[in-house]
Amino acid sequence: MPDDDHGHGRSRHREPAGQAGTTRVTAEAAPDAPGVDAPDPMVAAIEAVAALQRERDEYLDALQRERAAFVNFRNRTNEEREQLRGYAAEVLLTRVLALADDFDRAILNQPAALAGDPWVEGIVAIDRKLRLLLENEGVTPIDAAPGTAFDPRLHEAVTTVPTARLPEGVVAEELRRGYRLRDRVLRPAMVATAAPFDSTSSDPSHRN
Repeated sequence: MPDDDHGHGRSRHREPAGQAGTTRVTAEAAPDAPGVDAPDPMVAAIEAVAALQRERDEYLDALQRERAAFVNFRNRTNEEREQLRGYAAEVLLTRVLALADDFDRAILNQPAALAGDPWVEGIVAIDRKLRLLLENEGVTPIDAAPGTAFDPRLHEAVTTVPTARLPEGVVAEELRRGYRLRDRVLRPAMVATAAPFDSTSSDPSHRN
């Protein structure tokens, strides 16, 4: 009986073999269980860097677009300002040309009795100053001397003059001066063009 009790006592402290073995096998197999692999830190770092680079590129692209838009806006604003300034200058110069026309008529129609008069010479001197002022602003007269080829971009034909001295269609007489503003026409010259001469009438273009 003591042996049986002792043996029975040993058996009370013995864990079932199957249970102990199962626990040990599970603990040893856990690190290798499929589907629970730990993420590689290097891969995670590379992905994080790639995400930051994409974000950086997006911000850089947006900044470049905004900068290009600002440059375009600034250029457009400067161009519009220059156009407005040029338009204002043209309006002022056009009004000055009306004054120059008055000087032209006054000098052209001065009475012969006043030739050499100091007052007339003063008017001529003022006219020269006005022409110099216009020239300094880039305003130059358009060539419209008799015999000049008619150019619709430079000349405005308002009448014709029958003449045998000039080919048909060329400028026969300048009626009002035209002017350029640098490389653009500020005001075309007003002219009369030559027309075929009728031998039964006198030549009105033949003037002394």
